[in-house]
Amino acid sequence: MKFYLAIPVVLLALLFAASGVAAVTRGWVLPMNRRHVRRPRLYGWGQLVAAFALCWQAVFGLVISDSDTRQWGNLTGGAILLAGLIVMMVGQLTGGNRQGSGTP
Repeated sequence: MKFYLAIPVVLLALLFAASGVAAVTRGWVLPMNRRHVRRPRLYGWGQLVAAFALCWQAVFGLVISDSDTRQWGNLTGGAILLAGLIVMMVGQLTGGNRQGSGTP
């Protein structure tokens, strides 16, 4: 196992998951993303899916030694990561029938 790759990936996934839990439970988003995120809970679910995908890829890329299993695991992890990023992008979309002054 390559610890110089595994440790940063797992730490990044943990930070991503902590931000996702904060967005899902409290509706809190990091200050640099607050301006862009319109639905924080959906954005948080996307972050949790992306964090799971990073952990999935770390396990299959660094722990599993069988090459066929590793390839399919990384491909699946990439698909899960893409799904998480799409959910995060949907959380940033503005609603079409929004009422009010329009200022965030």
